[in-house]
Amino acid sequence: MCIVQKKSPPIKNSLMKHSEILQMRACLSGLTVFLLLISTTTHALTRPSQRLSLANQFLAPHNAARSALGLQPLLWNAKLARYAQWYANQRRFDCALQHSNGPYGENIFWGSGDGWTPSQAVMAWISERQWYNYWSNSCAGGQECGHYTQIVWSSTRRVGCAKVTCFGGRGDFMTCNYDPPGNYIGERPY
Repeated sequence: MCIVQKKSPPIKNSLMKHSEILQMRACLSGLTVFLLLISTTTHALTRPSQRLSLANQFLAPHNAARSALGLQPLLWNAKLARYAQWYANQRRFDCALQHSNGPYGENIFWGSGDGWTPSQAVMAWISERQWYNYWSNSCAGGQECGHYTQIVWSSTRRVGCAKVTCFGGRGDFMTCNYDPPGNYIGERPY
């Protein structure tokens, strides 16, 4: 599932043009190693309190949505957060809305411009609630609701997320990983 968000107008789903991705890759080829070193150093130097604050920005809206349905809160998981950070670092150079195809459930977000908060990304996913019909266990025609159903998947217990600012002011990329994963075909989330 992918959400693309532009600073204005409000939420829209789309992908970057292939030509834009190729052009960006060509511009970045010489800087890749340098930027990887900087991103690793920057993350290592981030104070634990800053990382905790970021975790809470992701976790609070997740658990508010789950609480509204009487579901157990998710717990922040450092292993999932490390995986999310590893994958977000891969996307910082192209901002491509591609899933990691890892062993976890996953929601990804891209917002153009800068200054997107973790809460805004999670709320964009939660806003898909309006398109989910519990009785038919499906999304409204032409709409996405899988980000929402992953958030409220009742057997999911742990989450870890990360945020990066994409190179060249291309926006912010965020990802959350869920364990155990949800969104099994034919099963209701709760």
